[in-house]
Amino acid sequence: MTELPTQALGVVAHGAGDLRVEPFERPEPKPDEAVVEIVYGGICGSDLHYWQHGAAGESILKAPMLLGHEVVGRVAAAAADGNGPQAGTAVAVHPATPGEGDGARYPQDRPNLSPGCTYLGSAARFPHTEGAFARYINLPARMLRELPAGLPLRRAALVEPASVAWHAVSRAGDVKGKRVLVIGAGPIGALIVAVLRSVGAAEIVAVDMHDKPLEIAREVGATRTLHATDAEAIVAVDADVCFESSGNYRGLASAVRGATRGGRVVMVGLLPSGEQPALVSLAITRELELVGSFRFNDEIDDVIAALADGSLQADPVITHEYGAEDALEAFGMARDSASSGKVLLRFGDAE
Repeated sequence: MTELPTQALGVVAHGAGDLRVEPFERPEPKPDEAVVEIVYGGICGSDLHYWQHGAAGESILKAPMLLGHEVVGRVAAAAADGNGPQAGTAVAVHPATPGEGDGARYPQDRPNLSPGCTYLGSAARFPHTEGAFARYINLPARMLRELPAGLPLRRAALVEPASVAWHAVSRAGDVKGKRVLVIGAGPIGALIVAVLRSVGAAEIVAVDMHDKPLEIAREVGATRTLHATDAEAIVAVDADVCFESSGNYRGLASAVRGATRGGRVVMVGLLPSGEQPALVSLAITRELELVGSFRFNDEIDDVIAALADGSLQADPVITHEYGAEDALEAFGMARDSASSGKVLLRFGDAE
């Protein structure tokens, strides 16, 4: 067996405005860890926040941290304890590690809400949880999901964000045959549109500030698109279910206004911490249900199957691909929401 390198090119956030592509030292894997050769990594909004602000919400960088949690690749060396996929297996990654934390109560069947849950590439705790934007990375075997033969790794790079979207749609209840409004057509919003189409929503109206995201939304299943400034048209949608995926309080206001009486608003976009303006009186008088949606649980398995069998059509969400050595340029493109959808970093060979 060829010895694997212990040093690999990684994408590391050192602080606000300080993103570096530099060697990342990989430690000896623990018995339950496989070594994964990362092929693709998708740049997430949280990665952009760590780069731009040195923080993502209340998760503040206190030390340099390897970014990245939307990754796919191949097992280079299986876990020594014999668990998980064997070497050569193509895999996606479930980046969460549920944990009891401070012992606060949570529904046991919803581990995404566990108070001690950690996520790859997160500064929520210190020491930080290192991410996976490196050519070779050690990952617990339990995080790995074997990919079906025939599912291209480039498409599989959408597994993690599509799982976030799938979970959000599940929080809406039965949407088959319903009219749905999606506020914010960035990568998560576009993937929500794609999931909605796959589960039979009758009408899907996507809203955004920019033309490119709206174009992508139409390609993946939106039956109609609106500009975010067209307030009257948004109100007129009168949607059974609304998804707020812009992460902006104005988007939440649009979702509340666009919902029908007795409708449901699923809040997916993470608004800044602290108090936010909200149309609470309108939500009360219309008896709207405001529902949060955070990450995902086992939906990842359904997403992998749907991407493999073609029932979830999401390829247009990927708009750009860069070599990992060009991560700074890639992050700049990902920040430009008017010009890009999901931007991928390529660490290894796709074939």
